[in-house]
Amino acid sequence: MGELAGLKVLVTRPAGQGESLAASIAAAGGQASLFPLLTIEPVADPRRQAEIRHHIQDLDHYQLLIFISTNAARFGLSWIDQYWPQFPTGIDVVAVGPATAAALATLPCPIQTSPAGMQSEDILQLPLLNEVAGRKIALFRGVGGRELLAETLRQRGAQVDYLETYERREPDAGGGQLLAMIRKDGINVIIVTSAQMLGVLGGLIDIKQSGVSLLPLVVPSERIRQAALDAGFVDVHTSGGATDQAIVAALTAIAGQHTNTGNNTSNRTDHGG
Repeated sequence: MGELAGLKVLVTRPAGQGESLAASIAAAGGQASLFPLLTIEPVADPRRQAEIRHHIQDLDHYQLLIFISTNAARFGLSWIDQYWPQFPTGIDVVAVGPATAAALATLPCPIQTSPAGMQSEDILQLPLLNEVAGRKIALFRGVGGRELLAETLRQRGAQVDYLETYERREPDAGGGQLLAMIRKDGINVIIVTSAQMLGVLGGLIDIKQSGVSLLPLVVPSERIRQAALDAGFVDVHTSGGATDQAIVAALTAIAGQHTNTGNNTSNRTDHGG
């Protein structure tokens, strides 16, 4: 039957990015329902595009590139490929997390990640980022986000330029549609892979009143776990990464711990919105 038999999982990854995880869940015997909590789109503002283009054309002036997410890697590589058919030599590359590193595998250079974890605090522990005085760093990310990484590197003497190559947009679907899916599909586990997605979830539905807070929740990091607990979730599991493999491993642990949680979720959530 598979190690995930009985699990009915809500996958909330951005539109177009949850299918591989859903397939992995199905291959392990579980069921997956897709409800994207964000849509990821390339930056469309001409001024932002011009700024990105300027930095990309000067890519060989940077000593270090940091990619903050898989989306940063995907959109960043698209820009780089347009202007640099041959990647400049002598540039160090850092990825925040193994999934981001995998997305950068086509680059002809080593990709460094932090063995300590996939947060800004972990990346800042890398020896490469301790001695950055006078170095020019390009930080690939989406529009907005945490400032800790750039601020700390600047305090250490680096020049840091943001290359904000994509935007996140909230879904058009409402909380009523989400709760209807949870009840109809008998969802008994939810996956949320970013703090912003957790915030969108809380904006769509009343997590406590709806009963959704009682469902096991899988998140990729301790920081997001704490945010989920603060939001009212009571059974939060940290996968230690956002890769399909890490998430399926966390789901497998849940399946072993909750052998009797295959009940229809409509019995665990009310009809509040």
